[in-house]
Amino acid sequence: MSEENSTGSASDIQAVTRAAQILQLFGPNRPQLTAAEASDLLNLNRSTVYRYCNSLVAAGLLERGHAIGSFVPGGLLLQLGAFAMSQRKVLDLAPAVMRDLSLGAHMTAVLSLWGSGGPVVSRVEEDTSRNVVVSVRVGSQLPLTSAQAKVFLAFTPDPLRAERMLSAFPPEQQDALRAEIELTREMGVATSPDLGGVNAVAAPIFDEHGICATLALVATNHVLNLDRESQAAWDVATAAAELSAALGGGTQRNQTTGRSADVVAQHAQRN
Repeated sequence: MSEENSTGSASDIQAVTRAAQILQLFGPNRPQLTAAEASDLLNLNRSTVYRYCNSLVAAGLLERGHAIGSFVPGGLLLQLGAFAMSQRKVLDLAPAVMRDLSLGAHMTAVLSLWGSGGPVVSRVEEDTSRNVVVSVRVGSQLPLTSAQAKVFLAFTPDPLRAERMLSAFPPEQQDALRAEIELTREMGVATSPDLGGVNAVAAPIFDEHGICATLALVATNHVLNLDRESQAAWDVATAAAELSAALGGGTQRNQTTGRSADVVAQHAQRN
């Protein structure tokens, strides 16, 4: 490859990376932003970010927002997002199972798909029988310390990617997360403690290709404890295994662990 072609290729890759970084800034807590805000968040030159935003508008990936100088996700993103979601069969099968899970446990049920850098909340079912109801916003990206992230990292067919993501944490936290992930492989469920007074317990959902989603119960720490052998853990593991069976993943073995999806429910049921 000539030096000119190599330079052009690197420049193209950087342009794609920068565009992706800008698009990743949008979410439930930031539905629109200006080039100045994006510049500050990404630590990039403001005029450079403005040019990228204009190019993304021209491509249909962004649109002009109602506020002066603001940008919002564009029609092409909505089109691609709707198509991508329609390909996730689990979203068609999950609502009834999640409603039963939520009503039976009297907690909020949350289903997440893996996004660009972690689990993205894709479906929520709330039980309003309690005085305090935990709400989780659809579209929220969960941190890598969340129960659902630990499940994805435990059963991912790409352990090298998991290691790359863990490398962003300090060494001591990496070791703690690796121990949690290993325990998740063994038990089939993961927990996350007291994030603002809220606990979660999660289990994997498999299709014929491997892990495709995670299912969790979420409640205040007074209602949901972190015992992996609790009734809540059994409930969420059983519901996840039911969805796995419907998706053709009931006997699917994860390439990393060799553990079949139905072991998740069996672990909890023995207790």
